[in-house]
Amino acid sequence: MNLHEFQAKHWLARYGVAVPQGVAVRTMAELDQLPAALAALPKTVVKAQIHAGARGKAGGVRVVEGDDALRAAVEDLLGSRLATPQTHGRALPVETVLVEETLEVAHEYYLALLVDRARERVAVMASADGGMDIEAVAEKTPERIHTVHVDPAAGLQGYQARQLAFAIGLPATLVGSFSKLVLGLYRFFMESDASLVEINPLVETMDGQLIALDAKVNLDDNAIARHPDLLALRDRAQEDPAESAAAEHELNFIKLDGNIGCMVNGAGLAMATMDLIQLHGGMPANFLDVGGGTTAARVAEAFKLILQDDKVKAILVNIFGGIVRCDLIAEGILQAVQEVGVPVPVVVRLEGTKAEEGRALLDQSGLNLLTASGLTDAARRAVAAAGVQV
Repeated sequence: MNLHEFQAKHWLARYGVAVPQGVAVRTMAELDQLPAALAALPKTVVKAQIHAGARGKAGGVRVVEGDDALRAAVEDLLGSRLATPQTHGRALPVETVLVEETLEVAHEYYLALLVDRARERVAVMASADGGMDIEAVAEKTPERIHTVHVDPAAGLQGYQARQLAFAIGLPATLVGSFSKLVLGLYRFFMESDASLVEINPLVETMDGQLIALDAKVNLDDNAIARHPDLLALRDRAQEDPAESAAAEHELNFIKLDGNIGCMVNGAGLAMATMDLIQLHGGMPANFLDVGGGTTAARVAEAFKLILQDDKVKAILVNIFGGIVRCDLIAEGILQAVQEVGVPVPVVVRLEGTKAEEGRALLDQSGLNLLTASGLTDAARRAVAAAGVQV
C-alpha cells in the first residue's frame, strides 16, 4: 500500500523529520481556508497528489506567484487525470493537491530505507545526487550511492547514520541533525512495517536546515492490518481496479501484457506456469494465484478478473490438489465457468488428490474445456488455443 506525499510527510513529521509548511486541498473552498502564513507567501508550489513519481515532467508540480496563479493551478489540477513515465500509460485521478511553501535550496541529497531481501536486512541508502533518477545514478555512477545495512537485533546505530553523512559530504554542522533524521526515519520504518521510505530530495536550505522536500512511503500489505490508522489512508482510486478487486477476494493478481490468462494455486507454480507459456511461444496476460484453499466463488472471481482484459484469447488453469481434492476443484471450475460465461477456450491441468476424477468431470461437462495431462501439455494447448503461431 502506498501513501500520498502529503500523508507521508504528515507521518514523517511525527517522527522528527522537518517538512515544508503545506496544506492538502481537495476543493476550491478549502483553498480559501489556507493558514494565513501560507496564504501570505508571494510564491508557492502546487503538487498533484498521485501514487507516482516524475509528476513535474507531466505538469503535476507547478511553482506559482500570487493568489490568482495559485487558484488557477489548483483549479486546473483538481479533478484532472495525470499520466507520468511511472504510471505505465494509465492516467491517475488527481483528487488532492498539496500547496506548499517554496524553499531556497543549497544542495539536494537522496535518502531511502528499504528491505534488502538478499541480505535479509534493512538497507539505508544515501547519495549526494538527490533530485535525480536514482536508478540512472545507480547505473552510471553506482559509487555515488552509499549503503549501510542494519543488524535486526541491534537496530540502526548512530555511527552508521554519521557514516552516511560523511560519505555524502554533508557539512559538519549538519551531521548531528542528519543522524537524528535518519534514526527517526528508521523508527517510522520499523513501527509502520514499511517496505520503502524515500526522501528525494532531502534538501539543505540556504539557512542550514535539512528538510524533506518530497516523500514516498510504501507499506507492507501483509502487515497493514496491524495499522488501522495507516490503512484508513488507502486511496483505492490510485490502484489498478483489477488488482484492487483481487485483493478484496484474497487473490494475488498482477496484470501483464500477453493474451493467455493464467489461474494457478501457489505463487511458485504460477511463476513456473508463466515461464512454460513463454517457453512454448505464448505470452501470459497475468499472474494470478488463487491460493491453497480454492473455492468455486474464488475461481469465479478469478475468471471475472482475467476476462476484464480484452486481449485474453485463452485461459490456462493449473491446479495442484494437495489439501483440496481435485474433483472438488473441478466442480468449482464447472460452476464458475457456467456462472461467468467464459467466451474463450479454457485449458485445465489438474494434478494431485483425485486428479483423474476431476479430469473426468471436466471432460464429460460438454463445456469449452480442454484437459491436459501435464504442465508442458497444458502450456502447449493454451498457446495453440490462443492462436499463437509457433
